[in-house]
Amino acid sequence: MARLTSRFLVDLLIRRTEAAGGFAAVLVRGDDHAGSILVQCAERGRPGPLLERRFSPTGDYVWEAVGPDDPDDGESRANYRERRQRADPDLWIVELDIADAPRLVAEWAALT
Repeated sequence: MARLTSRFLVDLLIRRTEAAGGFAAVLVRGDDHAGSILVQCAERGRPGPLLERRFSPTGDYVWEAVGPDDPDDGESRANYRERRQRADPDLWIVELDIADAPRLVAEWAALT
């Protein structure tokens, strides 16, 4: 089975979010083909979890909550994003502002 590009997956996530009445934006554009994807969730402007798409030991992709435990700690979240960008210059960072963003990401991930 062909692997979907990161850009295609990000575009699909943005369209699904907007179709569900939410807001989505690319904060950092990564490599179009193979960049990792970090999703910064929010609901009505209030920060939610950071989710990252990663390879599992079985070779499949999984979504994991990453970064600081306190979503209201803006400085720690910003530091985490900066560290991830330095470690992975191909990283995409996408912000979703929609009710129950983690559920939307899980549903989207099941399609890909």
